[in-house]
Amino acid sequence: MSTPELHHRDRCAIVGIGATDFSKNSGKTDLSLATQASLAALADAGLTAADVDGIIRCDMDNVRGNDLAHSLGIRDLDYLGENGPGGAAPCAMVGQAVGAILSGQATTVLVFRSLNGRSGRRFGQSPVEGARVGGAGSYDELFAPYGLLTPGQVFALMAQRHMVEFGTTPKQLGHIALACRARANANPAAQMHDRPLTMDDYLAARMISEPLRLFDFCLETDGACAVVVTAADRAADRPNPPVLIRAVAQGSLPDPQPGIQFPVLMRESITHLPAKVVAETLYRRAGLGPDDIDVAQIYDCFTITVLLQLEDWGFCKKGEGGQFVASGEIDLGGSVPINTGGGHMSEGYIHGMNHIVEGVRQIRGTSTSQVAGAEVCLVTSTPLPPGSALILRAA
Repeated sequence: MSTPELHHRDRCAIVGIGATDFSKNSGKTDLSLATQASLAALADAGLTAADVDGIIRCDMDNVRGNDLAHSLGIRDLDYLGENGPGGAAPCAMVGQAVGAILSGQATTVLVFRSLNGRSGRRFGQSPVEGARVGGAGSYDELFAPYGLLTPGQVFALMAQRHMVEFGTTPKQLGHIALACRARANANPAAQMHDRPLTMDDYLAARMISEPLRLFDFCLETDGACAVVVTAADRAADRPNPPVLIRAVAQGSLPDPQPGIQFPVLMRESITHLPAKVVAETLYRRAGLGPDDIDVAQIYDCFTITVLLQLEDWGFCKKGEGGQFVASGEIDLGGSVPINTGGGHMSEGYIHGMNHIVEGVRQIRGTSTSQVAGAEVCLVTSTPLPPGSALILRAA
């Protein structure tokens, strides 16, 4: 327990969570959304802005930490940090908060993500705006000139390869979309709360990037989420039960060119994500394994992303993800229920921050799709390098 790697185990906790509405058009600025979610998280923790001495943001967020501090009325800010990129950031941001607290640089850290991801910049669209490309890095040089322009196309290549190697079927991917939609149907805050989805609906939906159909994609969303992190020994007197951060980890793939954000064509295997590397570190730091996980919030920008992570996190063997999800193991009552708020595909896409919020609800016992007796929750932010993840547990 005295080794540096285990130094953070259970020593910090999330004591407050907050979220805005999730929508296609918020009608608010990113800063307004960040402020709303942060105030909700502070109220949930029984704290005020005066108690916050640290802020951590995603490096792709339009809201700067000092702008949020000004909006909240924070006068004394001792720690300001950021992490990224995008979907790899949320769990790493919480991990950075843990580091700031344990190193004595802060006592109460606000972690947030805010974006108008539907009405503003849509991360799922191509960044190419003109007839010419090049000069903006390796991805722009090696892939964009040949039409590989969007995340959906990139992950479609992964899905195709998985189907070729392991016989995975579109219907098996559909079970992931249906599981997330079923959880959203129980969650009034989810964008797809009142919109059931059947397998026939899924298979009949238009193809976006073969083999990925409409419902294989996440919901680009306007909204914000925030959490408040503090030391475990300062968390006991909060209004809601503290949720301990058992362990956090971050890591990249050991590829020859790890700097390429989507190095699909450059990997030795394109059916692995950073999850495999992060899983080994996180499980070791937590002293736990896949059999100890009661519920998981798996980063689901696409259905194939979930399937690959389930394999890499050890819930099933490599190549058996299709059979695993089709057997009901990811549904309520299965061995590892996932994305119990509806996930990115049916609740909202706040780049993984809503997964952390839902993970806290599960451990508190307040989820709209509560897993009975849930005491350990895995949250992943591992769709691309450098991925991150954390394990939450009951105090």
